[in-house]
Amino acid sequence: MIEMRSDTFTLPTAAMITAMASAELGDDVYGEDPTVRRLEEEAAALVGKESACLMPSGTMANLCALLAQAPRGTKAVVGNESDIYLYEAGGAAVCGGVVYAPVATRPNGELALADLDAEFPDEPEDPQFALPAVVCVENTHNRCGGRVLAKDYLDELRHFADARRVALHLDGARLFNAAVASGRSAADIAAVADTVQFCLSKGLGAPVGSILAGSHDVLVRARRLRKMLGGGMRQAGVLAAAGRLALTTMTDRLAEDHEHARRLAEGLADIPGVLIGLETVETNIVLFRIAPERMGWQRFVDEVGEQGLAVAGFGHDRVRAVTHHGIGAAEVDRAIGVVARVLAR
Repeated sequence: MIEMRSDTFTLPTAAMITAMASAELGDDVYGEDPTVRRLEEEAAALVGKESACLMPSGTMANLCALLAQAPRGTKAVVGNESDIYLYEAGGAAVCGGVVYAPVATRPNGELALADLDAEFPDEPEDPQFALPAVVCVENTHNRCGGRVLAKDYLDELRHFADARRVALHLDGARLFNAAVASGRSAADIAAVADTVQFCLSKGLGAPVGSILAGSHDVLVRARRLRKMLGGGMRQAGVLAAAGRLALTTMTDRLAEDHEHARRLAEGLADIPGVLIGLETVETNIVLFRIAPERMGWQRFVDEVGEQGLAVAGFGHDRVRAVTHHGIGAAEVDRAIGVVARVLAR
């Protein structure tokens, strides 16, 4: 099976498995796992933050960031196409009484500043209004096809947050894809944000784990929230060992995934019945549609699956294919062939 449903299907490298088996361990809830501590120190330095905390998942990392910065009854302003809003089970509302305020997402992943501003009441002292406490953006933007937010936009967003005295959280699940695609460092991209989360899994290949980074004070609160949510892990150095290798050996190679995504997109564009905008393919995510007169997206997904290609429906009648370190040029070419054969029937 050519697995392109998501880069979450990556498997740890042989070096990661070896490191996991020999990791130096302790009890991380007590702050005594040396491998976790080294990972957190290295991760914080890599994104230019004071402190970092290993989380079991990106969902928990985002949730802890929101709850640590948004008091109960305040608003988290999010994109209506963001992972936080669509795919994380409403955690901030359920667990913290934080109101999600979704605003329209532009095709490139940006949230228009005018739309963000509309979430701030003209009379902030009026007790009827829930006040925004945190603005959340996503880079790269998953539902927009792995788009990278521009530096100028992020700088404007930082000024916006400062002027309104709210926190800015960056959901950087694929932060290093954004770094590689833009030629900027992860620290440079994350500098605009008060908090940032990024996944050690997905394209970086670790089996489990995400990092939340920010100021020392916010991370103290986030660590307590992690424990409350059931994310306190004991000998977590087993996971942290793989995470350290993810950060030292797997970030630069993301360029290969981007090249393979471009190869896939260009091949799909030549197939009658595939509708795709090549200009939208910036990283490792390829979104496309099937011409409705050919077949519906569900039938397409089912039929290519029967031919050995796993892709996924992705809303708005779209199909998503994601490249990762388990997918090489040969697999990409085979995938193109499968699509061509299915649509030629």
